[in-house]
Amino acid sequence: MLDARYVADHLETVRERLGTRSFDAASLQGLAELSAARRALIVKTEAEQARRNAASAEMAELAKSPDKSLFQARREDLKKLSDEVKVLEEQMSALEAQMEERLAVIPNLPHESVPVGSSEADNRVLRVWGKQPELGFEAQAHWDLGTKLGVLDFERAAKLSGARFSVLSGQGARLERALINFMLDLHTREHGYREFCPPFLVRGEALRGTGQLPKFEQDLFKTFRADPEDQTALYLIPTAEVPLTNLHSDEILDGAKLPLAYTAYTPCFRSEAGSYGKDVRGLIRQHQFDKVELVRFCAEDQGLAELERLSGHAEEVLKRLGLHHRVVELCTGDLGFAAAKTYDLEVWLPSQNCFREISSCSWCGDFQARRAKIRYRSAPKAKPQFVHTLNGSGLAVGRTWVAIVEQYQQADGSVIVPEVLRPFMGVERLTPE
Repeated sequence: MLDARYVADHLETVRERLGTRSFDAASLQGLAELSAARRALIVKTEAEQARRNAASAEMAELAKSPDKSLFQARREDLKKLSDEVKVLEEQMSALEAQMEERLAVIPNLPHESVPVGSSEADNRVLRVWGKQPELGFEAQAHWDLGTKLGVLDFERAAKLSGARFSVLSGQGARLERALINFMLDLHTREHGYREFCPPFLVRGEALRGTGQLPKFEQDLFKTFRADPEDQTALYLIPTAEVPLTNLHSDEILDGAKLPLAYTAYTPCFRSEAGSYGKDVRGLIRQHQFDKVELVRFCAEDQGLAELERLSGHAEEVLKRLGLHHRVVELCTGDLGFAAAKTYDLEVWLPSQNCFREISSCSWCGDFQARRAKIRYRSAPKAKPQFVHTLNGSGLAVGRTWVAIVEQYQQADGSVIVPEVLRPFMGVERLTPE
């Protein structure tokens, strides 16, 4: 969430920067007036609170006086003052709720270093790693390869759950598990992340904290208990970013311990609203998929360096797997809702003859921390300030599975297992089962 005071004081700058994201600035209308009304109400409330406190102190002195009429009169004045303060505080709460509702649907401001553009066509390629695989035969798509290998089944998945679900079995399921273990071991043993196993169901407050609610509710799976007496809603997580970031909601962290680095494997659930007709075949766009997530908390002056570090950790997975890929800096028009700056990692898929996103690594500034109320003290008695949060896939496991099957496919229909996964797999090649 943006800082209401900053928006009010720099309205034209905010409107201009949001315009580079193709955002309708009409949502900013009235925020300056609401902010001014809030500041005036704060002044008035503080003045009345001071009068109430002074009256309370005076009453303590009058209680010692033998003239009880003065004490009684002052007590009536204090009651009136307390009622007036209560009304002002209620007005303040209502005004702040109104401002928060307006700010909740406004995206983050792009960092000044982000290239201006309107779509993914304007993204900037930073580097390309490895060589494009030379197969020497026509590449098969992963859905054909997986089916022929007997390790990927969409028909039985549809029988169980409908479209955009899959069943992995045998060596296919083992490859999925090997990738999860490999990624977690790399991030915890070499990159310094602390591993978590968080809940997969969260309250709406957690999704508001990271920016999925209220704007993207249609892309979430919402659940209710069977008990009609308890209709508390819980959401299936769209990414482990949600529980990991909200571990510290409403907390003040020790600045001396920053940056913090967390990782978790979780299944992720997305309705893929708005993706009708896109990637209807295969594992690229599923309602349920596995992901290893990376989340970092840092001080404001560490943000850019931490983004380089986090994206480097995600890219190292691709390098160790020997997968041809590139790193792309997103333009303003392609940024995610909560992101101030993003690097996408895109892996080569021979069957599609193009690069596809496999990780999106974002620095969110204090946007999420302001929503989730995550702060830190730079020194023991320093004033608390909002942390900066970062997140990225390290990696999307299903898409990594796809890239391995397609880049390492052989003419006979088998698939070579990358060397770093062989200790987890126990085999060097996937062959028909």
